[in-house]
Amino acid sequence: MHKPHCISIGALLCASLCSLSLGGCSNDSSAGVRVSAEDAGPVALRRLTAEQYERSIHDVLGRHITVPSRLDPDDRREGLLAVGSSFAGITPSGFEKYEAAAATIAEQALDAEHRDDLVPCQPESASAADDACARAFVELVGRRLLRRSPTGQETEARVQIAAAAAEALGGFYPGLELALASLLVSPDFLFRVEEAETDPSDPSRSRLTSVSMAPRLSYLLWNTTPDDDLLDAAEAGELVSESGLASQLERMLSSPKLETGLRSIFSDLYDFKQFDDGLVRKDSALFPAYSQPMVEEAKEQTLRTIVAHLAANGDYRELFTTRESFLTRRLGVVYQVPVPTPSGWEPYLFSEDAGRAGLLSHISFNALHSHPGRSSATLRGKFVREVLLCQTVPAPPADIDFSIVENTMGELRTARERLEAHVENDACAGCHTLMDPIGLALESFDAVGMERLQENGVTIDTSGELDGVPYADAAGLGQALSEHPNLGPCLVRNLYRYSLGRSVAAGEEALLEHLNMRFEDEGFQVTELLREVLMSDGFRFTSGARALEDSGDAS
Repeated sequence: MHKPHCISIGALLCASLCSLSLGGCSNDSSAGVRVSAEDAGPVALRRLTAEQYERSIHDVLGRHITVPSRLDPDDRREGLLAVGSSFAGITPSGFEKYEAAAATIAEQALDAEHRDDLVPCQPESASAADDACARAFVELVGRRLLRRSPTGQETEARVQIAAAAAEALGGFYPGLELALASLLVSPDFLFRVEEAETDPSDPSRSRLTSVSMAPRLSYLLWNTTPDDDLLDAAEAGELVSESGLASQLERMLSSPKLETGLRSIFSDLYDFKQFDDGLVRKDSALFPAYSQPMVEEAKEQTLRTIVAHLAANGDYRELFTTRESFLTRRLGVVYQVPVPTPSGWEPYLFSEDAGRAGLLSHISFNALHSHPGRSSATLRGKFVREVLLCQTVPAPPADIDFSIVENTMGELRTARERLEAHVENDACAGCHTLMDPIGLALESFDAVGMERLQENGVTIDTSGELDGVPYADAAGLGQALSEHPNLGPCLVRNLYRYSLGRSVAAGEEALLEHLNMRFEDEGFQVTELLREVLMSDGFRFTSGARALEDSGDAS
């Protein structure tokens, strides 16, 4: 790229982010549960996650673009990247990363092969500035990138950038590249900037503006930037009314893009980014079947299972009992079942005697919640308690000796024996009694997720109980989990936090209770839960105060 690009973009980024930081200094419907101004949460300033950044680039500028991966890392808070995005700023080194990414993306988007797909006009001369054509481009593409129509001042500033760069670089399109790159480092692209306004029907409350509602909807349901129909509705002021919001909601819920949104929700909730980042590693000498292609397919298997079930309005609880899934031939080797399809995916039904039922029996879950050289009943049980049931498991004392648990070759041959010896320490017993019975039911799966009957020559005992409900094996655990009274409310809480990028405010507990009731009444259908959340006061109304806690890096 041309060096002047970098200098100008860097200056724009610094100035823009500094400016942003200083400026930010139905009867059965959930809409029927009123959230007061005092109880409502604040508007958000949320940095796009790496996935949202990439999807937005592809949807606006073209799927041919290779998006650089070396950006500031996502911040995971309270178990969710969606919450962490509200605290994520941009570090000084991040300026350079976003600047460099903007330059290479702009170059790809406006190369000779693809520029006609984006630029709605032909310049009078390819070797000189053309303000009218540059203006048409900025207005068109800027609207999609900024998730609103750019102001006249914003447009003219970029027209001037394009003109100055065209003169310096000797071409209209190099100038337009710089204008596009300046949009890509704009805080209104890198951050989801929300604004509130007084509710005309109740001046004591603040509501999200119609324009701010559009990204809330699109990034929750589709995990990408709003499309033109949604932007049109937003700029027409339709998203502040229940009828206008409901109309767009129905359109979006029926879109194939909903699959992307569901994938993103559960990928975040289950922390599948660890697979993407290569953080799930296994000892190849102990587990030769484990490979990066295999684990990528294992993650995809789980997401396919979730999406297929939920998109068909299936009962969320059945995800933990279903024997229906999808397999590839590579996964078939690990699952030790025949998969005739030589390549690609095919639906698969595990037999009742296969020892597999529900998500907890998937390779993805068992590999993720294991150590490199051994399985971990504790990690698996902790996930169920904290992520699926929203129960708190205290952190272990700093001076606890884990040597008994880690010694798989000693006199204590099975995980159950080692954990029973470990919890003889009173400091350990309280936490481990919450986690271990759950995880021990999954000891029939090794650190990779392959089924086994014995550990070190000793038959594995998978029996246990979940809060008073006994079970004999992993399938029984899945059944007990599906019937647990916390399972549905926990998803409601997590989905609500995901949708707003923050913790639940104290005054919103009544709303969550209503959402729990509606979720149950609608047969635990996640699409119905999404509808209820999006139509709720908690999603539409706000205290109006923007929390900039821990976002000082943005300045």
